[in-house]
Amino acid sequence: MKRKPNTIPNHDGSLPAEDARDLLRRVRRIRLRTRHVVSAALAGQYHSAFKGRGMEFEEVRPYQIGDDVRSIDWNVSARLGDPHIKLFREERELTVMLAVDVSGSLDFGTQGQFKKDVIAEIIATLAFSASFNNDKVGLLAFTDRVEKYVPPRKGTRHVMRIVRELLALRPEGRGTAIGPAIKELDRVLRQRSVVFVASDFLDHDWETPFRAARRRHDVVPVIVGDRREREMPAMGLVEFTDPESGEKVLVDTGRRAVRRRFAERVANRAVERRTTFRRMKIDPIEIETGIDFVEPLTAYFRRRERRRSR
Repeated sequence: MKRKPNTIPNHDGSLPAEDARDLLRRVRRIRLRTRHVVSAALAGQYHSAFKGRGMEFEEVRPYQIGDDVRSIDWNVSARLGDPHIKLFREERELTVMLAVDVSGSLDFGTQGQFKKDVIAEIIATLAFSASFNNDKVGLLAFTDRVEKYVPPRKGTRHVMRIVRELLALRPEGRGTAIGPAIKELDRVLRQRSVVFVASDFLDHDWETPFRAARRRHDVVPVIVGDRREREMPAMGLVEFTDPESGEKVLVDTGRRAVRRRFAERVANRAVERRTTFRRMKIDPIEIETGIDFVEPLTAYFRRRERRRSR
């Protein structure tokens, strides 16, 4: 699938009027889509999956029918002559950083949408879920360099800014360098944060930076792929172009052996990646184009909540 080429901004850095209108339409579509997705249920699952930094004492009040008896403060109850319970509130104040790959390989998709469009919707959903829970949200978009950094702040308007910045971005780079992007986040983040890394992970040398960041932050990989990156269809002689390097190669897709070797290579790379994350005790979110991302996302939230409750 070919993507409409990036338009050239005006001299003042603004987009031409037609592209600005198109951007606004895309922002509205994503806002409507994520407003539906980020229901109270999904936002609640996010809240349960990503707890705050601790619990802070709030007050003591008389016991009421239905209260958890484990919350009874027996010393206060004995002193006052009636059962009383201690109430605590969660110290929420989470910082969520969205590290988003905007390299050339994301301009690909064969199931009705591009990988970068899926990532944009996922990122918007995560950002609105965090905002719904009064968490700070920031953005770092990267290729083989840092393309855009938006410091974490609270509020729906700030989330809308993140979505607009992501959709309007015209990357200078085409390659992918996940490791340096993670290092940069580890450098600028002053406190422990939840870091979502959204990419197709068609890169290498990212394990060491991931391990280093994992020691300070809660790192969650969001891996977006496309079916045709796993299964090569029989189409005869096809010239493929690497979207990042521009390198061209002629492949005889009609040969069964060629398709088998391609599938095996991709499968081995996926197994190696999962094994690496397993060694680091990181649970990735894996999503494909053409498939609703809501279920994989909620399934991840449920898995995480179960692990936290053990």
